[in-house]
Amino acid sequence: MAIPQPPFDLEKMAGVSTEILAESSKLSAVYLRALEKGEAASLVPDESADLAKTLGAVAQYWLKDPARLVEAQKNLSLDMINLWSTMVRKVNGEDAPPAVEMPARDSRFADPEWNESPYFNFLKQAYFIGAQFANNLVEKADELDPHTKKKAGFYMRQIASALSPSNFIMTNPELLRTTVEQQGENIARGMKMLAEDVDAGRGELKLRQTDGSAFEVGKNLATTPGKVVFRNDLIELIQYTPTTPSVYRTPLLIVPPWINKFYILDLNPEKSFIRWAVESGITVFVLSWANPNEKHRHYDWTTYMQKGPLAALDEIEAITGEKSAHAIGYCVGGTLLAATLAWLAQSDRPTRVKTATFFTTQVDFTHAGELLTFVDEEQISAVEQLMARFGYLPGSKMASAFNMLRPNDLIWSYMVNNYLKGKKPPPFDLLYWNSDSTNMAEANHSFYLRNCYLHNTLARGEMQIGGKRLDLGKVTIPIYNLAAKEDHIAPAKSVFIGSKLFGGPVTYVMAGSGHIAGVVNPVSKPKYQFWTGGPVEGEFENWVAGAQETPGTWWPHWHAWLTKGDALVPAREPGGGKRQPLADAPGDYVRARA
Repeated sequence: MAIPQPPFDLEKMAGVSTEILAESSKLSAVYLRALEKGEAASLVPDESADLAKTLGAVAQYWLKDPARLVEAQKNLSLDMINLWSTMVRKVNGEDAPPAVEMPARDSRFADPEWNESPYFNFLKQAYFIGAQFANNLVEKADELDPHTKKKAGFYMRQIASALSPSNFIMTNPELLRTTVEQQGENIARGMKMLAEDVDAGRGELKLRQTDGSAFEVGKNLATTPGKVVFRNDLIELIQYTPTTPSVYRTPLLIVPPWINKFYILDLNPEKSFIRWAVESGITVFVLSWANPNEKHRHYDWTTYMQKGPLAALDEIEAITGEKSAHAIGYCVGGTLLAATLAWLAQSDRPTRVKTATFFTTQVDFTHAGELLTFVDEEQISAVEQLMARFGYLPGSKMASAFNMLRPNDLIWSYMVNNYLKGKKPPPFDLLYWNSDSTNMAEANHSFYLRNCYLHNTLARGEMQIGGKRLDLGKVTIPIYNLAAKEDHIAPAKSVFIGSKLFGGPVTYVMAGSGHIAGVVNPVSKPKYQFWTGGPVEGEFENWVAGAQETPGTWWPHWHAWLTKGDALVPAREPGGGKRQPLADAPGDYVRARA
C-alpha cells in the first residue's frame, strides 16, 4: 500500500481541524434547530423496530436449531480460512484465484489498489464473504413467510451496503490517499456540504445527487413552449404550442405520476417525449399536479380522478371541440387512468378516451416489484401516522424509499463522493429531476397503498369509486401497454399480467432498460431496443421467447399505432380561443418544492 507522504504542514492541519469542528458545530445546530421546530420528524423508531423484528425472525430460525447454526458458522470459517490461504499465496508471489465470487464490475472497488494491495484486497474479499454469509442466512431460512424473507433480504442489503469498506477512509485506498494528500481538506469540504444538505432537508439529510445550481425548471428543464390553459387547486393543464401546420384530429392527454414531476417527459429538447410528440403532429396536453400541503389532506383517489383526468378531459373537449381524446398514463398516473377508464365504462360517455397508453403501469400488484418490501399493515400504519401529523407524506420519505432500492448507486456513492472526498456531484438533469421530490396527499396515498399494493382491489374488481365497483374488463378501447425489461418498480411480468384484465385489444410492448430510461429513449439518440409480439396470452416467459426484438426506441412504433386512421386538421393554438392562457409552460405548480 503506497500512500504518498506530503510535507506535514502543522499550521494547515490545525486550520483544517478547526474548520472541521466548526462545520460539525453548524451541523449540530442545524439539526437541533429543526428538531425544536418539529421539522426533523422521522420514521426512524418505526423503521428500527421493523428491522429488529424482521431480522429477529431470521435469528430465531437459526438459533432454534444449534446444529444448523454451527454448520453456517463452520462454512463462514472455512471461507475465511480459504481467504487467508489465498492472501498468503499472493504475498509470496503465487497466482491465486479469488476466495469468493465477486461482481465483474463494481464501481465501489474500481481503484487499482483494491486488487494490487494485499491489505485492501483482503478487505474487499472479506467484505464479499460476509455479505454472502448474511444473504445466505436469509435465503436459507426456509420457515420464513415470503414477505418476511423479502423484507429481511432488503434490510440485509442495506446493512451490507452501509458496511462496505469503500465507505470508510481507513479502509478505502482512494479515500486514504486523498485525505493524506489534502491533509484533511476534503473532510472539511465534506462536512460543509453535509451541514448544507441537512439544513436543506430541514433536519434530515437531503442527499445531493447533482449540482442543483446548474438547473432551473422553465429555463433549461421543461422548456417545450406551451401555455397553462386551465387550473384548479390540484392540477394545471398545459397545452403545448404546435410546430406543424396541421395536426392529428384526436388530441392527447398525458397523466403523469404525482410521486414525481411531469418534466421527466420534457427534460431537455433532445430527450423530450413531449416536444417530439408535438413535432410529430400531435396536440399534446399534460397534467401538472400540485405539490400537496396540509390543505390537500382529504383529497382521495376519487378527488384525484375528478379534479385530474376528468377535469382535463372536460377542458380538452371545450378547447378542441373533440368528444374523445387519446390518453397516456405513466406509473401511478397510469393506475389512476386505468381506474378512470373503468369508471367511464359505466358512465353515459364510455368513449371519452379513444385509446389509452400506459407507461410502466401496474393494475395488478401481485408481482409489484421491490416496493412490495415496504407494504404490510404495520408499515402502512406507520406511514399513516406520519401523514396524520402533516396532512401529507413528505417527499423526502418517498425519495429515500426509491433510493434504498439501489443503495450503492443512489446513496453510498454520493455519501463517499460528497462528504468524504469533498467533491460536488456533477450536473445531471435526470438526477436533478430525481431529487425534485413531491409530497403525497394523506387520503390519496393511504388509498393507493391499501387498495393497490396491500389488497390489490383494482385487479380483483373490488375497487369502488363514487359508488361504482370498477371492472377493468369493461374497458374495451385499444390499449398500448409499455413495460420495461429491467424495471424494478413495475416489473415487465407484472405489467404483462395486468394487461390480461382489460376487455379490449392490448398491444403489449417491452422496452429495454428500466422504469425511466426504458420510457425516455429519444429518437435523436436511440439506445436499447424493444420487443413486440402476439396477444397477451399464456405465460410471460413464453411471450418473451416468441417476441421480435427491434433495435432503438419504441417511440415511432407507438406513434404509428396511435395515429393510424386519424385525420389531419389545422394546428391548434393553446386555448383555441375558448380558454385564456393563464401562464407560460411549464406553469407554477411544477416549481413548488417539497
